[in-house]
Amino acid sequence: MRRICAAMAAVLLAGCGAGPSEVFDGGPAPTGVAPGVTLYFLDERGELTPDRRDTGRLGSISEAMALLLTGPGGSGLHTGIAEGSVERMMVTVKPGLVDLVTPLEIGEVTPAGIDQIVCTALGVHVQSGGSTDTRVRVGFVQPTPESEELRTCPLIG
Repeated sequence: MRRICAAMAAVLLAGCGAGPSEVFDGGPAPTGVAPGVTLYFLDERGELTPDRRDTGRLGSISEAMALLLTGPGGSGLHTGIAEGSVERMMVTVKPGLVDLVTPLEIGEVTPAGIDQIVCTALGVHVQSGGSTDTRVRVGFVQPTPESEELRTCPLIG
């Protein structure tokens, strides 16, 4: 009986043989819980300004783009994007890249309007838990040099 007790004590004292490991940082927590989506429009000085729309949920990048294309409504803000009847953009998300194809020609969007598109897309992506290092490419109906630029939002990051 002593031998059995001694063997059991030896096993308990020896443990499983796995040593302690270091602590790993899991990065920032996702932040996708939201009462609405933030769209970016232009103030009276032509500077980007966030405008939260209370939609009851964050939604997708595609849904945010549809809201952005409908314009600023009665918010008192302005847009650098021509108003049109089409309110959909094709959205593809890959690691490190959000690819957008607009239903617009480059002449229908000012440089500040492109920033509106980029900031709105990147804002939804980041709020959904995506990286602030992600870049956005905005394509137009006809390919242009602007269509190949990888952009980021000056207000996010």
